[in-house]
Amino acid sequence: MTTDYPVAIIGGGQAGLSASYCLQKRGIDHVVFEANQIAHSWRTKRWDTFCLVTPNWQCALPGYSYQDYSDQDPQGFMQRDNIVAYVESYAEQFKPPLREGVAVTRLRQGKAFELETSAGAVTADQVVVATGSYHTPKIPAMAERLPQDVTQIHSSEYRNPESMPDGEILVVGSGQSGCQIAEDLHLAGRKVHLAVGSAPRSPRLYRGKDVVDWLDQMGYYDISIDEHPEKEKVRSKTNHYLTGRDGGREIDLRQFALEGMQLYGRLNNIRGSQLQFKPNLRENLDQADAVAESIKRTIDKFIVSQGLDAPKEPPYAPVWVPDHESRSLDCQGANITSVIWCIGYGMDFSWIEIPAFDGKGYPGHRRGVSTCYGLYFLGLPWLYTWGSGRFSGVAQDAQYVADTVAARRIGVSPLLQMVNEAALGS
Repeated sequence: MTTDYPVAIIGGGQAGLSASYCLQKRGIDHVVFEANQIAHSWRTKRWDTFCLVTPNWQCALPGYSYQDYSDQDPQGFMQRDNIVAYVESYAEQFKPPLREGVAVTRLRQGKAFELETSAGAVTADQVVVATGSYHTPKIPAMAERLPQDVTQIHSSEYRNPESMPDGEILVVGSGQSGCQIAEDLHLAGRKVHLAVGSAPRSPRLYRGKDVVDWLDQMGYYDISIDEHPEKEKVRSKTNHYLTGRDGGREIDLRQFALEGMQLYGRLNNIRGSQLQFKPNLRENLDQADAVAESIKRTIDKFIVSQGLDAPKEPPYAPVWVPDHESRSLDCQGANITSVIWCIGYGMDFSWIEIPAFDGKGYPGHRRGVSTCYGLYFLGLPWLYTWGSGRFSGVAQDAQYVADTVAARRIGVSPLLQMVNEAALGS
């Protein structure tokens, strides 16, 4: 293996492949290290019925949109296996210099960047870290207090209802994964208990269009983090829950409750077989509905301002309201035999031994260009726009990073580059 590279990309998912494509177009020699195989997380950390919640037309990797890959409905939603095939097909199109099965275990900076890998030590003049942000599954410390005969898994380990033990199932967390997994189990006839958190929900269709289409028309996906009213705080916000399943629809937890799913507030404590919940179910459901309605009102204002003709819809009316809130549950008495933790992931960049992070382990950067000269990050949520960590926005980020890499290779100073960017309006 070559041991010295102009540029090393760490991570062979959509972000790393996008960076590779952009560097290749600029004639810059590089290597892509992937610890497993491309699309590994899509392939191994998603359940069988998983699908995107954004329409196919938003899948736009640089040089390879969804239309280049498939003639299926642009308004449809890619399922897990199609996502894997899309990423694989992308790599097949431009043949990146990919080293699969090579893990980078340490990154330091000397005269050049020094990378320790499972295939030996290498150096690089510049490095793009494209490992995303879903590194460490979150399991709370109180999980160890559950009875030993209760099976516990993280959402990344869930595959299908048939893989779960007989008995009732507690799903903890009501973000996208929690709600969709709860629905998957519910539709299969399993008895589900759902601990509802503060995640917001989104409408799916409104006034004749998918909400994603409306937001795109309104320019929401072009808003940069510098322009967003919440600035960097938006990076830690929970995603809105909805689904692309069966052609796309809203997820209404109140409807699930009518159909027999048991809803609770946030899980607060575990004492043996006793589960204790906060009495905030009603509050969490109301807040999720309020967010969905606020999205609708924003669309209403846009329709009026543009003089558009769109069918009107009445406000949402709750189909179920809890008449009381259960604050505790005996998991043995309820025959709960398994728990699925759907509370997200933590970031882990501890293998990067370079002072380029804030006090919470988040990279210090502007549009992926870190505070350490020659080090870049891609694939992080809201790295620059809403789509930065998704198929829809990673191309813009990869092109910007590739331009910066190219400029530094020919000796353009960071100050001059900023002047050039300002002149171009980037």
